[in-house]
Amino acid sequence: MPNSHLLNQVLLTFVDNFKQHREDLSAVLLTHQKYLWLGSDETSTIERLSLVNTDKFTEHEKFRVAEFISLPAPEDEEIDIEGLAYTDNYLWFVGSHSYKRKKSKPDKTDANNFKRLAKIESEPNRYLLGRIPLIDGKLFSCCPHPQNSDVQLNAAKLELTNQGNLLMTALVNDPHLGSFIKAAIPGKENGFDIEGIGIYQNRIFLGLRGPVLQGWAVVLEIELEDSSPGLLKLRQIGEVKEVYKKHFIWLNGLGIRDLYVYGKDLFILAGPTMDLDGPVQIYRWINGVNSRENVFSNPDFVQDIPYGNREDHAEGITMFEDIAGIPSLLVVYDSPAKTRLVGDDSVMADVFKLGFS
Repeated sequence: MPNSHLLNQVLLTFVDNFKQHREDLSAVLLTHQKYLWLGSDETSTIERLSLVNTDKFTEHEKFRVAEFISLPAPEDEEIDIEGLAYTDNYLWFVGSHSYKRKKSKPDKTDANNFKRLAKIESEPNRYLLGRIPLIDGKLFSCCPHPQNSDVQLNAAKLELTNQGNLLMTALVNDPHLGSFIKAAIPGKENGFDIEGIGIYQNRIFLGLRGPVLQGWAVVLEIELEDSSPGLLKLRQIGEVKEVYKKHFIWLNGLGIRDLYVYGKDLFILAGPTMDLDGPVQIYRWINGVNSRENVFSNPDFVQDIPYGNREDHAEGITMFEDIAGIPSLLVVYDSPAKTRLVGDDSVMADVFKLGFS
C-alpha cells in the first residue's frame, strides 16, 4: 500500500537474543534526540537503542523493569508494555491493563482448542503504570535530580489492588467502562485495554484501544502523587473531584493504539480495537491537554498509515522532527511484514512526513 507521506525508513538493530521480539514491538519513544526506547508486548523489559546516523539505531541495551520496580508476578510473565512517555527526568511506562483469551493453535485438537478459547486470563504484571528515573540515557532505581541535588528521584508504580491497581478499582464502577471490566472482556474483543500514554506537566493521559462506545474512543486523564516509597496514588482532579477524567473522542470508530504529547496537542495513532486488519490513521487533537472532562471531541484527521494483510500493524509513534529536520513521526509495527526484517537482528521502522509546520 504506497504512501506519499513516507519520508524514510530507519533500521533498528537488536542483540541476538531479542530476535523474536523485534516482531512484537508495541511502544516507542525518542528522547534526547539520541535514544530510542522500545517496549514489547511479550516481555517485562524496556529496550534502548542509540542513534548512529539519521537512519540507523543500534547499541541495544536491555533494562529489566524488575531491577527498578517490584513486579507482582515473576518477570517471565509479560508486562505487555503498550506506551512510553518522558517528562522531568522520568521514563514512564504503562501495561495494557487488559484480560486476554487463550488462542487456538493449529497443532491442538478441536476439543482442546474449544477449551483454550473458553479460558480468559488476567496477568498481574499487565497492571503496571510506573516511572523510572532517566538520566543521560541510563535508568536508575533512585538518584539525585541532575539540577537540584537536594531532590531525590525514585522509581515508583501505581499501587496495586485485587482489581489490578488503584485505577482499575476506581473504574470498576464507572458507568461507561465498569461493565467491560466486570465482565472480564479481553482487550482484543473491545474489552478494556490501555495502549498509549502521554504526559503534560503533572497530568497523565491514557489512550484506550477499547472499549470503543458507539464509535467513540476514550482517553483517561489522571494525576498521581507519592503515597509511600516506591508507590503512587491517584489525586482527585476535575470539577467533580473524581480520581480520573474521561474524554470521548471521534476517531472514525477506531480505538487508540498510541499517544504522543506535542506541545499542548496530542497526536493519536488510531486503529481497529479488534484483532483484524483495518484502517490505521493519525489524528491531531489540538489543545487536547486542556480539554474539559465529559465532553465529545473531534480531533483533526492527519493521514492514513499503511497496513498489511495480517501483518504490519502500527503500534507505536514518536516525534522524529529533531532528527529528520521536518515535522515527522517514527512508526514501529507489531507483526512486521517479512520485507521489514533485515538479517537475524534488525527490523525497519517508517518515518512519515506530517503535513503541518
